[in-house]
Amino acid sequence: MNLLTALAARARAAAHPRAGAAGCACDTPAPLADRPDATVVRHAGTVAKAHAPGTDPAELSLRLATAARLPDVLLAPLAPAPAPLHDRLVTLWPYGTPVDPGDPDAAPWEAAATLLARLHRTPPLGALPAMRGPAKAARAVGRLHEALRTAPHGRLHEALRTAPHAAARPVLRAWAALPAWARGEAPMPGPTALCHGDLHLGQLVRHPVPDGSWRLIDVDDLGTGVPAWDLARPAAWYACGLLPPGEWDRFLTAYRRASGPAVPPDGDPWSALDVPARALTVQTAALAIAKALAARRPLDEVQQALIDACARMTSVRRRLTSGFPD
Repeated sequence: MNLLTALAARARAAAHPRAGAAGCACDTPAPLADRPDATVVRHAGTVAKAHAPGTDPAELSLRLATAARLPDVLLAPLAPAPAPLHDRLVTLWPYGTPVDPGDPDAAPWEAAATLLARLHRTPPLGALPAMRGPAKAARAVGRLHEALRTAPHGRLHEALRTAPHAAARPVLRAWAALPAWARGEAPMPGPTALCHGDLHLGQLVRHPVPDGSWRLIDVDDLGTGVPAWDLARPAAWYACGLLPPGEWDRFLTAYRRASGPAVPPDGDPWSALDVPARALTVQTAALAIAKALAARRPLDEVQQALIDACARMTSVRRRLTSGFPD
């Protein structure tokens, strides 16, 4: 039995704890994600997630305990500890209604910011591990290096509009210009806080379905670290021109109103956001190039905008602001 089939069986059993699968009239369990780092299956109101190979069970248990402790911020797990399945660890969760990607005007920026502020103000539980944002950025750059090493030549380079090595050059320069902590090569500077580690709108659901309160999901990168990292993705999108100023203002204003500690309570927030926003821009650009190479397809306009932003980061020694340095 392969992982996806076994995970579907685990989700079905959890959804029907008394009767098991016998007499189940539910639809076939639906895969929500099937990637090397996560396989997720839904059955009725239950979601089963197989975490990345090599996930530390003690660290994942601490992260689950934190989610259970903060059910008004993080979606609470259905079981207090992960269970083994094949070579993976599996956790069980209630299903929540995700953000509708087809309705950008309804994006819950205020809810996301308020939840982050509450998370950042919460004392960490026990010896929680470090937030994995910088490590995740480093893995993205490592993936870019591997993609460049194995990339075919000739027509593929032409299809990418520019040779992959040329597209990667500003991304790698911007990466090298970041401080060691943002590259996952040194401890994060203080003061630290409890952080999500991978905030984007796909990490929010309404629970209970269909229109309950918003909750943050995905505890894989949860830990202690620089709280500005959790604001870095929308900050980077705003700086690249991919997030409208009005939506960025809604997010930042809501975070400040909720007394979030990642940025000053008023005035210029970029003294805190500059480094994390640069790191998230590099991470996203690195993955864009790696995926384009793997799929043998050209970079789209959004991906090229991220690469251009990386070029601007190192062309002028100025702090990152809206639109990046001129």
